Amino acid sequence: MFSLSAKGKVLFQSHWQGSLTEYVTAVAWSSNNLLAASSAAGEVVVWQDGKLVSLLSVGVASIDCLAFSSDGKFLAAGGQDGKVRVWSIFDSSLSQGLGKIHTLDNGALWVDKLAWSPTCNYLAYNLGRYVQIWDADNQTIITTLPFVNSSVLDLAWRPNGESIAIAGNGGVKVWSTKDWDDDPYLMDMPSASIVTAWSGDSKYIASGNFDNTITVFEYGSPHPWIMQGFPGKISNLTWSQPLSNKTALLAASSIEGIAVWEKEADDKDGWNAQILNLHNSKIQGLEFHPHSLLLASAADDGWLCLWTKAKQVGQILEGTRDGFSCLAWSQDGRFLAAGSQDGKLSIWSESNCGKDEFDDK
Repeated sequence: MFSLSAKGKVLFQSHWQGSLTEYVTAVAWSSNNLLAASSAAGEVVVWQDGKLVSLLSVGVASIDCLAFSSDGKFLAAGGQDGKVRVWSIFDSSLSQGLGKIHTLDNGALWVDKLAWSPTCNYLAYNLGRYVQIWDADNQTIITTLPFVNSSVLDLAWRPNGESIAIAGNGGVKVWSTKDWDDDPYLMDMPSASIVTAWSGDSKYIASGNFDNTITVFEYGSPHPWIMQGFPGKISNLTWSQPLSNKTALLAASSIEGIAVWEKEADDKDGWNAQILNLHNSKIQGLEFHPHSLLLASAADDGWLCLWTKAKQVGQILEGTRDGFSCLAWSQDGRFLAAGSQDGKLSIWSESNCGKDEFDDK
């Protein structure tokens, strides 16, 4: 695996590499460093300590989304066959610690978005113009939320667990978890919201829109900030860790470009952007390190770039000729995983000699 690094220091080094049958559609880490990956061939696999175990073999339909519950007890997967499959994880042994406990069959409806609540074992997943909330502990449907305006294009739990945002045509609707029957709070937009993300302090929510703009709300305020001038649709949004006495950074990708936005101290001054240009084709994955300002981007060009302090390239990893398809940091920040369009699954681990380069809290 080829690697270029700034100042001769390696931030992350190759740790493990394997393969799935086809295009890797999603990767996700658990709280105890289990890695799950899925493919367009319908596979679901789990990796831990160099071992790869198959949970779901090649099927007729793609598996398109994966997520571990916040406590690490459950893994959920959704795909084109309309089924949501949930496995329990009752110890760390791969040979005996995984067992499928439930399959939610939703007919012909394609499930391509799912997420666990950060505060309990509630799983949200899209069903056409609806989002269903399922309680994994009691194996019951809690509620079904109607978006109405269009098919659900994205969903995101608020980090404090108090609400869930659902994106689609006309903007973002936010339901309170305290009373599902309350009318949702509407963040109205002239276009469709296609991707949405909360800041870690639950204070801000960003929406990437069909009209090539980003809308940022301080939640509860009717006056959003609008970011414009992007060359295409916003494909990824990610917030950094909270900063001392400052708002977290917001990074967004549009085609091959990345913009990193920083809010000024005075609301009237808005947000200022720094543009990161290096990729020469569409960016498929963009995510901040969970404990620093190190930003990872993976693209169709086969490059995975690590941007120190979200400003300059610290290292470039090349792991595939056919391009990357997704990436994810482990929750402790020690590992970075990426899937490739040719089915490769790659894991890098933190390098001690380069740690100081991204220890930028």
